[in-house]
Amino acid sequence: MSLASTTPWALALLACGAAAAPLQDPPACRDVRLVDVGWSDNAATTGLAAVVLEGLDYRPSITYASVRVAFAGMAARNVDAFLGYWKPVMSPRIEPFVKAGQIQVLEQPNLTGAKATLAVPDYLHAQGLKRFADIHRFEKALDGRIFGIEPGTGSNALIQRMIEKNEFGVANFRRMESSESGMLTEVQRAVKDRRPIVFLGWEPHPMNVQFRIRYLEGGDAVFGPNFGESSIYTAVQAGYGRRCPNVGALLANLQFTTDIENQVMAAIVEKTSPVQAARDWLRKNPEVLATWLRGVRSFGGEDGLAAVRKALLGAP
Repeated sequence: MSLASTTPWALALLACGAAAAPLQDPPACRDVRLVDVGWSDNAATTGLAAVVLEGLDYRPSITYASVRVAFAGMAARNVDAFLGYWKPVMSPRIEPFVKAGQIQVLEQPNLTGAKATLAVPDYLHAQGLKRFADIHRFEKALDGRIFGIEPGTGSNALIQRMIEKNEFGVANFRRMESSESGMLTEVQRAVKDRRPIVFLGWEPHPMNVQFRIRYLEGGDAVFGPNFGESSIYTAVQAGYGRRCPNVGALLANLQFTTDIENQVMAAIVEKTSPVQAARDWLRKNPEVLATWLRGVRSFGGEDGLAAVRKALLGAP
């Protein structure tokens, strides 16, 4: 079953956005429950969506949960939307919910050109750890460890499968699980002391400018081609677009770029709250709103673009 084939309502929403009759949500849709799985890129996009929803006079809330809990929450209708489904890396995690008719994935990705695979600091790359096939040669220097992120993620599962199948001779390695921030702390410490470390890297993410890192080649069989190239999609609880067509239209319209996300994430990494970082960025870059709010109304039925611009800039 194609994930895209399960989301015909997304195309309908886009068509409705261009139609003359404005969309209107019932009162039950005013509270929009977003979920953030603790990654900086997901925090950035969730923050941006929340700020726009506030400007439309909705009441967004953000639940912080693991990927496993996020998907289960959508299936149980405890949360409404998740803007961080990395396809294909996370596909094995979400597909059971999609096939069961509990979660829907929007037709168009909210970001293209993302990537996720194993990475090393540039000094380790210069020492010869350039490919997945080189990892086993550095087993002692690496203390037999490959650093991933939190339990239950697709990327961690791929690392574990690689170890269990002894791909590239890494059977004696251990996958180290932690939060994103915990993993990045390990990278920071290793870089400071110029110690060897192999870890899960991805883009968009500020790590690409915080550290001089190199992505390992030759891992297509594990993470996919082009350094685990992915597209990121928005997932919602089944039927959400029919019940809340105006919010659904906004979610279908949201399109980000790696540059947008990197800029918002940079502020988040510096301890600015995701919502405040998103608000600050939108005030400096309000031109993106015209596309995001095409065909979208405020909760009270007013022009969505005018409402959000007024909320952010105090001007029409």
